[in-house]
Amino acid sequence: MVKIRKAATVLIVRSGESGPELFMLQRPGRGVFPDLHVFPGGKVDTEDADLEGLCFGLDDEMASRKLGVEDNAIRYWVTVIRECFEESGVLLARRQGGDFYFRDDAERIHYRGLRERLLAGEVDFATLVRSEGLELATERVHYFSHWITPESAPARFDTRFFLAAMPRGQEAVGDTRETVSGEWISPAEALQRHEDGDWQMIYPTLTTLHSVTDYASVDAMVESVREGRHLDGMTSELHQQGMQHPDET
Repeated sequence: MVKIRKAATVLIVRSGESGPELFMLQRPGRGVFPDLHVFPGGKVDTEDADLEGLCFGLDDEMASRKLGVEDNAIRYWVTVIRECFEESGVLLARRQGGDFYFRDDAERIHYRGLRERLLAGEVDFATLVRSEGLELATERVHYFSHWITPESAPARFDTRFFLAAMPRGQEAVGDTRETVSGEWISPAEALQRHEDGDWQMIYPTLTTLHSVTDYASVDAMVESVREGRHLDGMTSELHQQGMQHPDET
């Protein structure tokens, strides 16, 4: 039996010239899903659950209720924030009661170095957050959807999708160790690149892009996701492709 690994991914969204844009990455041409364009994300680590005390605005009871599980759901929010920093350099955090941002170029360079150390395994995420006097901005991260890779796939993942608005005073830069490139793009343009054969994307990514294409603003998109109005009804095709029924209880 193929092991189903738990994972989390996040749509980082910002305002572009013609509407909302998402930050997307291209995976390298190796592994079980090579060359794919995806959102930042990765596997859930056991240690991610240990950071509940550093989460602002959300505890494990609230998180578990949102996901429809008994407990230990806060780790998905922690995974999203950790992976977002690792893969895009965007840190969804709080400092001294407000949103975290780079105060100057020196601090930007400092956090670039911390990101490199984190990717190299020289420091763990909990230590980084504590040493910098930060809290995780879990209140900014909104649950989006739940997918489990079908049995026919070469590898199986139980993945929770989330959405967060890009914080001010930061920038997104893809990690060249685990990705080929990263860029901001509108949902419609990403879908067009797939239609033209330029980008490879799997069904959950395509479905997610379709579901956010028509929003005129970031605020409207975030509000819709926060209220659970962003997804159409479940169909047999969606379920066969791995989409799970809404989990919130």
